[in-house]
Amino acid sequence: MDIGAKIKALRIQNDLTLEELASRSELTKGFLSQVERNLTSPSVSTLEDILEALGTDLASFFKESKQTKVVFSKQDHFIDEHEEYCIHWIVPNAQKNEMEPILLELHADKTSMVFDPHDGEEFGYVLEGRILLVNGEKEYPVKKGETFYIHGKYRHYLRNVGKHDAKVLWITTPPLF
Repeated sequence: MDIGAKIKALRIQNDLTLEELASRSELTKGFLSQVERNLTSPSVSTLEDILEALGTDLASFFKESKQTKVVFSKQDHFIDEHEEYCIHWIVPNAQKNEMEPILLELHADKTSMVFDPHDGEEFGYVLEGRILLVNGEKEYPVKKGETFYIHGKYRHYLRNVGKHDAKVLWITTPPLF
């Protein structure tokens, strides 16, 4: 672990200058500069003083952050098949995130799941076919290459108005699927 770089990152994250951190930790600006550049190592006691001034502690400072997966392959997908549609969960465990994307295959002349009003937003991109977005009392035709963006304040769903399956990349925030 690069202790100096991590201290510097915390200092910058806390919007502190070296001088301000020196004052708060009762250390010299020169010493802290050397610590940040890994030219010297602080004692455990001194490191505790620095971390306290930065609003953290030894346990949090040395806790390794868990690497989160960034790229997902087809092998990571889970498919949930229904009579009317198939949901491809393209980001595993996305319900723990701020937004949740799915790939929806909507069979010909069928309807998606219905969403009751919620405090969120949704985005869709039609990859194949033609759908009808039913949002409250209004209906919006959306075809291949077009997108929709709605607020969740009305009951809504998608209906495939084509003769073939439609594919829609559908993203909600917060997660709803």
